[in-house]
Amino acid sequence: MSQEYENMEEREKSIGPWMMIWIKFKRNKLSLVGLCIFSLIILAIALGPIFSSHTRDFMNYKIANTPPTSSNWLGTDSLGRDYLTRLLHGGRISIQVGFLATSISVFIGIIIGGTAGFYGGKIDSFLMRGTEIFSSFPFLPFAITLSAIFGGRVSPAMRMYIIMSIIGVLGWTGLARMIRGQILSLREQEFMLAAKAIGISNRKQIFKHLIPNTFAYIIVNATLSIAGAILTESGLSFLGLGVVEPVPTWGNMIQAAQNPYILSYRPWLWIPPGLAIFLTVMSINLVGDGLRDAIDPKSDN
Repeated sequence: MSQEYENMEEREKSIGPWMMIWIKFKRNKLSLVGLCIFSLIILAIALGPIFSSHTRDFMNYKIANTPPTSSNWLGTDSLGRDYLTRLLHGGRISIQVGFLATSISVFIGIIIGGTAGFYGGKIDSFLMRGTEIFSSFPFLPFAITLSAIFGGRVSPAMRMYIIMSIIGVLGWTGLARMIRGQILSLREQEFMLAAKAIGISNRKQIFKHLIPNTFAYIIVNATLSIAGAILTESGLSFLGLGVVEPVPTWGNMIQAAQNPYILSYRPWLWIPPGLAIFLTVMSINLVGDGLRDAIDPKSDN
């Protein structure tokens, strides 16, 4: 048994930690399915509009509210716009909001968590008490309030950036705590004692030695946060407080389901964006679960 364990350790050292994570990730079949689904969605929204014969905002009132046909695969909306083309463009906006909002929250979480974990003492206490106060605000009502205050003052095209900023600024607290906990355990290890002994600056110790050792956990957190950001944007847009027309997102496209007549007689206006949100969030969560299991040293995968 000990010989097998030693062979496993030697194998991990020879192929590297990231390759080992990939090998363990591939063993999770559901996560691979999620990765394939998400990859197909990304390809569709990236390449679909390029090959479409329709433009995003072209209106033809003569074919308004037409069910799916050979020329309009998902039908048209109330203004005669091709729904498939708008769905693909809407996917670009929704996923872009998810990625950029997560990037903002990861950046803030790294700064707050890294600083608190490295310095400790009063700085740690001050930053973590502030984090706890910030996280005590209910996320969705706070996001709705901020969106209503700031979103109405900008153009529809710029509103996307307001929404992603709100989601990003409100979503960093959990990551900051995680990074702080990791750094608290890392800063007393031998490589950090050596870094202090040779006089490396505090900034380099944090961002060149400590933070890179938490990248695996940051990636898992960020992956799951993207799904949450997409759902939040969809919810805000569904309520009319997110990205608004004429800029399409899956959230404001599914807003059509608020009309009972459309809900009953025009399913092509709300089922495709709802299904797109479901498949995207599900696939991201599957990938995140697979990464978490692959990175966890206690996992048997």
